Amino acid sequence: MLNPYTEAWQLRQMLLDREISPIEVAEFFLARIERLNPSLGAYMTVTRERALSDARRLAALSPDRARELALFGVPYSVKDLTWTKEIRTTLGSRNFENFVPAEDAEHVARLARAGAILLGKTTTPEFGGRPTTEGGLCPPARNPWKPTHTAGGSSGGAAVAVAVGMGPLAQGSDGGGSVRIPASCCGVVGLKASRGRITRAPVEGEGWAGMATYGPLARSVRDAAVMLDVMAGAVPGDPYFAPEPARSFASAAEQRPAGLRLAAIGESALGAVAPEVRRNFEAACQLFRAMGHRVEPVKLDPGAELIAPAKVIIAAGVGAREVPRPELMDPVVRHTFEVGRKISATDYIRAVTATHNTARRIVQELMPYDALLTPTLTRPAMPLGSLPSSAEGGADEIYAWIAFTFPFNATGQPAISLPNGFSADGLPIGLQIVGRPVDEHTIISLGAAFEEAQPWRDKLPPLD
Repeated sequence: MLNPYTEAWQLRQMLLDREISPIEVAEFFLARIERLNPSLGAYMTVTRERALSDARRLAALSPDRARELALFGVPYSVKDLTWTKEIRTTLGSRNFENFVPAEDAEHVARLARAGAILLGKTTTPEFGGRPTTEGGLCPPARNPWKPTHTAGGSSGGAAVAVAVGMGPLAQGSDGGGSVRIPASCCGVVGLKASRGRITRAPVEGEGWAGMATYGPLARSVRDAAVMLDVMAGAVPGDPYFAPEPARSFASAAEQRPAGLRLAAIGESALGAVAPEVRRNFEAACQLFRAMGHRVEPVKLDPGAELIAPAKVIIAAGVGAREVPRPELMDPVVRHTFEVGRKISATDYIRAVTATHNTARRIVQELMPYDALLTPTLTRPAMPLGSLPSSAEGGADEIYAWIAFTFPFNATGQPAISLPNGFSADGLPIGLQIVGRPVDEHTIISLGAAFEEAQPWRDKLPPLD
């Protein structure tokens, strides 16, 4: 019998062994979406006919051809901010409610070519412009552990879908933490790839001066690595590109590194870290020490150093959108949009220069360490509608919450959020591991070791 929480790599093996068929898999997850989605707001558009068509095509393949496909028969979702050919892509905006792209994002096309089954488009705040999934066209993404609270954002629907078994894999995007924030809120794995690791072709440029990238959300480190293997790769002419890895990312999930030197940052001037988040973070550091690694606190506050220019870059990125009717926008995102429209080219270039120069120094200070440990967020998920408290004055509240995520968009380093226990009222807490530039392998290996030492996959939201 199918289990909605079966990992993607296991599900693929079951399909290859003919224990189940792609059609059974598609129908199973579509039925689960139909049952759970109305109350949780994970999916904006369910691509039922596309999923069944994908499944029938895959079911007709020969066994040899099926084995060539890295995600044969594995269901996945795509965030509604990402282009999908001939499938409505709303960007979470009333201004784009009926927008249908003419082509796929290249990394989405790669997932299809790998034999995965597209279930639909997951919810996002308008233009990915806030760290909670609410306020725009899409329904709010509700935290499966406490539905009155946010699932995070901007890949909130993606995290909900994975957390409750509405598909084992979800694609997300991350410009300031938008894969890691919802992963932390919902108790799943979220991996932000290195700058240039996943192409933004064919229609996206550099993405907020190189801050924005993509990444997988999954219930296990291994699944996230398997999905990254498929999504990764540049195309000729990309403004940023990471070198081709010497080995697969999935292979890193099988490794258990020993004797690493790990930096730790547990505080930020941008926002107070909640006591329970601090306790769980300190316990994680102790666990890594017990594994034989050196964990050394470092006096560095990347968020406080990068916030001023990052605010300019992100606001300008939102403001650069062509919006026919701004009056239809989510008030929170509209405020950012209007601020961005007033930023001059000179001020933008100065902010980019300041960001890159500060990021360069931060990376150099961290280079003696194999990886960095931080909390993912300063607090667990908050009630829906509470962040920000006002559209005009809420930016500092947002950055206080995401103080540990957005700096590593600015530096371009890979980062992964892992489940790290729960708050007193049952909300997930996340641990972030940040790697050296273009070194996803180390953080995947460390993440897999942490997952093994402190298992979380048997902890399920109170739904079934």
